[in-house]
This record gives sequence, structure tokens and C-alpha cells, in this order.
Amino acid sequence: MQLLEKDNCQHTYYNTDVRAMETADGRPQQSLDITDREAVARFVDEHQIDGIVNCAAYTAVDKAEANEETARLLNTVAPCYLAEAVDRRGGWLIQISTDYVFDGTNHTPYKPDDPTCPNSVYGRTKLAGEVQAMQACRRTMIIRTAWLYSTFGNNFVKTMLRLGREKSELGVIFDQIGTPTYARDLALCIMTAINGGIKPGIYHYSNEGVISWYDFTKAIHRLAGITQCHVRPLHTSEYPTPAARPHYSVLDKTKIKQAYNIEIPYWEDSLAECIRQLL
Repeated sequence: MQLLEKDNCQHTYYNTDVRAMETADGRPQQSLDITDREAVARFVDEHQIDGIVNCAAYTAVDKAEANEETARLLNTVAPCYLAEAVDRRGGWLIQISTDYVFDGTNHTPYKPDDPTCPNSVYGRTKLAGEVQAMQACRRTMIIRTAWLYSTFGNNFVKTMLRLGREKSELGVIFDQIGTPTYARDLALCIMTAINGGIKPGIYHYSNEGVISWYDFTKAIHRLAGITQCHVRPLHTSEYPTPAARPHYSVLDKTKIKQAYNIEIPYWEDSLAECIRQLL
């Protein structure tokens, strides 16, 4: 989001984190503990905030199983506090959520109004955050996304690039199906929603197409020119984890495409762009 601000200078932006640091383009980032209700209310009022995009979350899916209270604070409580504060000013909230609100038993893409059934602490706390946010702020947009990666931070693409260079063989799960999401594409969609007018409700966004983690890894290595690492397909049962993953988490994006008249890039085109930036 921060990299798009210079092209959308009609807005004033306040980028926050729990610790003060620099933004992606080197500007100062302000400190704000979003699990502190009074601090959130004070920040929103003092800076006259009219809209909030909440990308913060406890996303360590496996660690959340043993740290449910921390996950609850960040994924459920914090969105409520942000929603309350901005709603008092008549403002809006865009809350980023996840495919983990579904159990992954579908065989067709999940629509925003499909029944939810999370089977992990991460999924349950994120779903509760959706509910809290929508109850606390009348102008809330929930955007669920999946398999998110970017040129920043730690993510699957950067991990597979590193492992592909370090290892001669790698096993990756082939029986979990979904769609990757390039964070820049998601950010562009969010900015389109802000500039086009907030339309409250639940939406889905990922790149287009369908793929497994195994096929995604093969594409990452091919696009990066990594040829020395043999990638083996694994069943989920061969790689047990504390938190259950959805076996199928393809999201139906029809609603957001129609609401904002957007065209969503194909996953491999966006992956290629990300890898060009990383190499």
C-alpha cells in the first residue's frame, strides 16, 4: 500500500506499526498498539482519520494453535477497536481477512456469502474479527485473500527461492489447491475501492487461476532459473502441522470485479513480475 501512496496523493496517509520504524520508501512510520482501545481512539481522533485499511494480523498459523490469546487480540479485538474508532467519525474500515475462514471441503470456488467453517485458531480468530468489525463500523469492507506474497517480508515465494538455491531436493504439498495473491495487486484493488467509494460487505480477492503449492513452487523455480533443485510432490499427510490447512481454498472474485469494474491478473503473470523485482 505504501508504494502506491505517491500515485494517490489526494489522500493523507498515516502508516503505523506497534513500533516506530520506516515505511517501504524510507519515510517515518508511527507507533500504535492497535490492541489498546484508548490509544486507537486517541490516534484516530487526533489525526482526524476518515478511513482505515487494516492489514495487521497474527499470521503465524501454526504458532497460533498454542498462542490463541495473542491471535485473538490481534485478529479479533484489534479490528473491533479500529472499527469503533473510525465509525465514531463516520468513516470506513477495510479489514483484510483470509481463506482460512473456510474448511476447504468445497470443490467449487468459495463465494463471499458461502457458509464459513474455520478449523484452526487462526481461521476462527480472523472470522471473529470480521464479525466484530462489521458490527462496530457500518462502513466496513471485508476483503478475504489467500496465499499472499510480495517482495517484502517473509513469504512462500522468497522461502522457495532460498531453499531452491540451498537444497538439491525439496518436498512440497500437491494436494492443497488455491490461488496465489501478489500483494501489489491486492493493494491496487484496495486503492481502487478507496478512490471509487467504499461499498460495505464481504469480498474475495486473489489472482486468477488455480494451482497447488507443488506447482507454484515449480513455477517459482522455473521463472527464477533454478534448475539444480528437484521438487517432489508430497501429500498433506506426509507433512503434518499443528494447524489444519484448507485442502481447497479457491476464492470466487466475481463480486469485487463487478463492484469496481476491475480485471484481475493471472497468478503466473504476477509471480513473474514479483520475481523480476527480487532478482
